[in-house]
Amino acid sequence: MYRKILVPMALNHGLSVDTLAIAEALRAEGDSIIALHVYELPQGSVSAYLDADVVKAGFDDARAQLEAKTMDMPNVTANLIKGHTARAIIDFANEHEVDLIVIGSHKPGLGRFLLGSTAARVVRHANCAVHVCRQPD
Repeated sequence: MYRKILVPMALNHGLSVDTLAIAEALRAEGDSIIALHVYELPQGSVSAYLDADVVKAGFDDARAQLEAKTMDMPNVTANLIKGHTARAIIDFANEHEVDLIVIGSHKPGLGRFLLGSTAARVVRHANCAVHVCRQPD
């Protein structure tokens, strides 16, 4: 059983329920699960065309979605951070001494034969155990 489990959540994918259920099954009694969404700020020339209020509204919407997905889960703490998804997940896990990352992976294309790009990066670079939940067919 794991004491501190991190569950990165892509709010637009349907794997959140599955990854949170896996984390709950692997959680040691009395210990915690952290649901994490990484909000990627608009990059490059796109950012020049977006008003600060639009970016803030997107961030607030992500927070509301994350809280809605975790509100009925007493052992889950929701966290929303800004950054590059894979790097932010790895850094967060290291900074918070996470024992296990439970991450979802969509069906990748031929370029990433076994895992999606974020899951593959997390598996390669995490300093803790990683459980990958594949999206069902």
